Amino acid sequence: MNFSGKVAIVTGGANGIGKAIATMFAEKGAKVVIADIAEEKGEQLALALREKGREARFVPTDVRKVDEIERLMKVAFETYGCLHYLINNAGVSRWKSPYELTVEEWEDVLHTNLRSVFFASREAAKYMRKNANGGAIVNIASTRALMSEPNSEAYAASKGGILSLTHALAVSFAGDYIRVNAISPGWIETGDYGKLREIDHAQHPAGRVGKPEDIARACLYLCHDENDFITGTNIVIDGGMTRKMIYVE
Repeated sequence: MNFSGKVAIVTGGANGIGKAIATMFAEKGAKVVIADIAEEKGEQLALALREKGREARFVPTDVRKVDEIERLMKVAFETYGCLHYLINNAGVSRWKSPYELTVEEWEDVLHTNLRSVFFASREAAKYMRKNANGGAIVNIASTRALMSEPNSEAYAASKGGILSLTHALAVSFAGDYIRVNAISPGWIETGDYGKLREIDHAQHPAGRVGKPEDIARACLYLCHDENDFITGTNIVIDGGMTRKMIYVE
């Protein structure tokens, strides 16, 4: 897929899945704006992409703050003159008993993971609607929106909210030709893949643990202009784990 002439913003783009998404868009010819609170890593990634002849820049952004989201979109548009894609990837987690989770911790997760998706999508759409063919937004949710482990309430609520917000925005933005979809990753290893155990891979029907590039390729697919019939949906990318019945003998 060729994304030459397209402009993509990736939040949480300095590390992990976001880094893979930003890198793959750049490799496919897109002009990439990396947004993150990790300034050193964000600058390093943008520099590394530019050294390879790619077009990339880093904009330090705390997605919990609406004014910084507004600034991000403005800088991207003023730099490149257009905006086509937004990948809402920034997120945090808190694994803590619901008896002990504080109001501040709850709000931090919800503001980072969910509230930011609404405001980033809204501000990006204001620029996307200027394009003749609109644009595309991809929200990174999680299989934890569909199933849970103990002590994951804030994270699960934020990711479940993303799924509902995705189809709501898809309907609201339809008149401006802006498609909105979600991806729910399962186990995506962002650390040392070589240290995974055989049992880690074997428990997946696909036979392996996921990689960040698995999610990045799906983002390219959902954003490509030829796939303009896909909107308001959620794609689960988990190696089949959420379809596997597990019994304890």
